[in-house]
Amino acid sequence: MAERLLQASQQRRMKAMTSAAGSAGPATVPLLLCALLAPGGAYVLDDSDGLGREFDGIGAVSGGGATSRLLVNYPEPYRSQILDYLFKPNFGASLHILKVEIGGDGQTTDGTEPSHMHYMLDENYFRGYEWWLMKEAKKRNPNITLMGLPWSFPGWLGKGFNWPYVNRQLTAYYVVTWIVGAKHHHDLDIDYIGIWNERSFDISYIKVLRRMLNYQGLQRVKIIASDNLWEPISASMLLDSELLRTIDVIGAHYPGTHTVKNAKLTKKKLWSSEDFSTLNNEVGAGCWGRILNQNYVNGDMTSTIAWDLVASYYEQLPYGRSGLMTAQEPWSGHYAVEPPIWVTAHTTQFTQPGWYYLKTVGHLEKGGSYVALTDGLGNLTIIVETMSHKHSKCIRPPLPYFTVSHQLATFVLRGSFSEIPELQVWHTKLGKSSDRLLFKQLDSLWLLNSNGSFTLELQEDELFTLTTLTTGSKGSYPQPPKSQPFPSVYKDDFDVDYPFFSEAPNFADQTGVFEYFANIEDPGEHRYTLRQVLNQRPITWAADASNTISVIGDYKWSNITIQCDVYIETPYTGGVFIAGRVNKGGIFIRSARGIFFWIFANGTYRVTGDLAGWMLYAFGQVEVMAQQWYTLTLTVKVAGRRKKMPCSQCCKWVQR
Repeated sequence: MAERLLQASQQRRMKAMTSAAGSAGPATVPLLLCALLAPGGAYVLDDSDGLGREFDGIGAVSGGGATSRLLVNYPEPYRSQILDYLFKPNFGASLHILKVEIGGDGQTTDGTEPSHMHYMLDENYFRGYEWWLMKEAKKRNPNITLMGLPWSFPGWLGKGFNWPYVNRQLTAYYVVTWIVGAKHHHDLDIDYIGIWNERSFDISYIKVLRRMLNYQGLQRVKIIASDNLWEPISASMLLDSELLRTIDVIGAHYPGTHTVKNAKLTKKKLWSSEDFSTLNNEVGAGCWGRILNQNYVNGDMTSTIAWDLVASYYEQLPYGRSGLMTAQEPWSGHYAVEPPIWVTAHTTQFTQPGWYYLKTVGHLEKGGSYVALTDGLGNLTIIVETMSHKHSKCIRPPLPYFTVSHQLATFVLRGSFSEIPELQVWHTKLGKSSDRLLFKQLDSLWLLNSNGSFTLELQEDELFTLTTLTTGSKGSYPQPPKSQPFPSVYKDDFDVDYPFFSEAPNFADQTGVFEYFANIEDPGEHRYTLRQVLNQRPITWAADASNTISVIGDYKWSNITIQCDVYIETPYTGGVFIAGRVNKGGIFIRSARGIFFWIFANGTYRVTGDLAGWMLYAFGQVEVMAQQWYTLTLTVKVAGRRKKMPCSQCCKWVQR
């Protein structure tokens, strides 16, 4: 392997020398080649004493919830371009892992995702968009790791209680059907399955789930727990040998780059199974760059998974623009490849799951950190970060103060790496826009006659990757269309005979599930509608509202007219509303305010200032009954503009 590397290096060097006079080439490298130690720290990278932990990959979460909702509505070629930036190897983020929400019909941060089993005898493996997303990821990277995790569960599993462990066998069956359905209907192999996101785990349920997986021939599916804190799951595993055997990976959320003693004592793989969730600007990129290195340096975590994959939900919902990139305008086709994409590439394009960390990793003398990984076949990748405290704060947990300053860092290659002839160099500089560089390839670093030693001059907020791999690239497409607001006039009659997705474009369900519905008994204009399909409250993860609601439109609209054909299915107790200038959604939907116009099957109407119905503006009698179509019109006029999110402008709506 060393001879091949040397031969390839010499060929590239000759090519570079003969073409240097006539081409600009990559940028000059801020590196100092030397055989002697330079001032500052000296860091030995050596595999002579064996290797560290196995690397399991870098990934991101779609869900938790409805974070990819708007992505599916993008027109081509923009939708495929976005997917390439996320998943295509050696192009953009080149993710190793995709973790998706197992839809459970409940609000899970920015919306609801539909379950494959709304009711006990109901099975539909084409609802939602996570199936589609996993297939698109696999299409680009057949080796990508797939994970599933429930946030909420359909209400029938709780048998009247807001608890998924009432019947452990039934809940395990529900989760296993999702795994089996993924394979049977979509040819997707799920690699890891979780328990219940950031909520209580049940030891007996975890064991039941393992036995049911094995019974179904799914021994290859591994269990990760508990997608919350390191404790009490780690201590529980040490006290229960069967549980210790059952769980393959301990996954913690937002660990602050640190783990706990009990987790290490289990000798299991340790993952940061949800992290980041920070605005995807320069600070968010710094946060991501710091934790990708330091989760291993400080906490022995061999995988880090970002929430969320892509900010493809209305920005005014909770945690707006907290994805690795932004794609929240399917009506215009506009999207933004944000800095975290290129920070991710520094690791993902030059490593693969199955590589190993070196034991010789750590912190830099004047701030920052370095890791090194190898495939065991002669390849080496070194990632160095110097993110400052100011420019690398994640949204959680609080970051203790530290300093980073200018430094010269000398790295010495030993063991099987001592005769590496050349390293490719990729560089990111965050901070001032005038100085900013994102994933730029620099001149190769030639190590011949250097005794395997080289020195980097490091400033604050920099990221370097030095690697033997020559396959990295900064992919690009022509600029997408310019950003445009949501259309000021919008209409949808839902007249779609065979919809590819179960949900109508641009609607973002916040409580309940709204799906395309074809009423074969209606030959008229209401044959195709959008129907709210739940009649039972799910086992909730967040504070779902008491009334179902889906939002659409522009948060800045103030003077608006909303017109919607509506149908109440339930006699006497049923009702329906349209609303404008709704001021919040997601996990805060229960306290949403706005202008709500309600009609009820008992022959009354109301106008309220909130979704809960406490702020009553008007009420009275009206000739309304169930199982009849009515047209509701709501006009809101205000002096000046106030930031609110309206519901649909024109629609046909069926409410149970």
